[in-house]
Amino acid sequence: MLPVAVDAMGGDKAPDEIVAGAIQAAEELGVPVVLVGRPEELGDTGGLDVIPASEVIAMDADPAKSVRRMKDSSLVRAAEAVRDGKASAMVSAGNTGATMGSALLRMGRIKGVNRPAIATPIPAPGHEHPTVMLDAGANAECSPEMLVQFAVMGAVFARRRYGIETPRVALLSIGEEATKGSPLVKETHALLADGAVEAAGATFIGNVEGRDLMGDDADVVVTDGFTGNVALKTLEGGLKAIVGAIYEVFGSTEETRAAADVLLPALIPLAEQLDPDTTGGAMLLGVDGVCIISHGSSSAPAVVNAVKVAAEMVEADLVGELTAAIRPPE
Repeated sequence: MLPVAVDAMGGDKAPDEIVAGAIQAAEELGVPVVLVGRPEELGDTGGLDVIPASEVIAMDADPAKSVRRMKDSSLVRAAEAVRDGKASAMVSAGNTGATMGSALLRMGRIKGVNRPAIATPIPAPGHEHPTVMLDAGANAECSPEMLVQFAVMGAVFARRRYGIETPRVALLSIGEEATKGSPLVKETHALLADGAVEAAGATFIGNVEGRDLMGDDADVVVTDGFTGNVALKTLEGGLKAIVGAIYEVFGSTEETRAAADVLLPALIPLAEQLDPDTTGGAMLLGVDGVCIISHGSSSAPAVVNAVKVAAEMVEADLVGELTAAIRPPE
């Protein structure tokens, strides 16, 4: 297997945590890894090969301008490594827009794909696997046809990533009824209800609401990138506030501290399930290569999980499966 190219310069904790995670992934998973970045800033790389890149796209930089102007950036070089057959996949915790732009401009789109979409696993406590939501921020404005493609790609991803034989696909709306929602949602609902995802081996189950994202109502939830990103950030903020409030209560009195000693061991598995580091990041679907977009605050364990997901999706030939599912009419 070709190595997974890890953007060593991307993320709030780069390069130290990123390099540490890449080394750990190579040692524990047996997955070949190549680092991409400024060699003089990486420190001890544990023997991993390095693809030199002199520039770094900042987290707050303009994605489109940066990708076009900074051709020797770690993100661009990582995408080029995949394009040129030097790497099997790329992983980055850096600027999300720039990661997507680098992958799109250097790897290209799968033939027939209108726009790539970011597929994010949403934790579903108590259930076997997370809910795949897409688009989580790649496309603020979408057409019904784009959302149908997202549904097809999401179904293929859910099958390959989580082993769901017949994924249940739902449309995010403000009500379960087919008559609820914006014109975009209503038009998309009509297309999906007409069997648009059946060829991908999936079943359309109708509309779901935001409260259903962390449940077992659907395996794949489709929406436009603006709505998806707002929903994702709302969930992240809500979970952070709740966890913070619980810890504050636990430390408020001697009685609650004693209760915490009993409850925390039982709550740790739940906390791990809700931790973004455990998911390995989001998947950019629709580009001609495997691209994992990790959380900006990714630590070493997050990088390990991202490399694991990348390697698994390469082994599962996800890009080939997506290509077959999106194949344009002859």
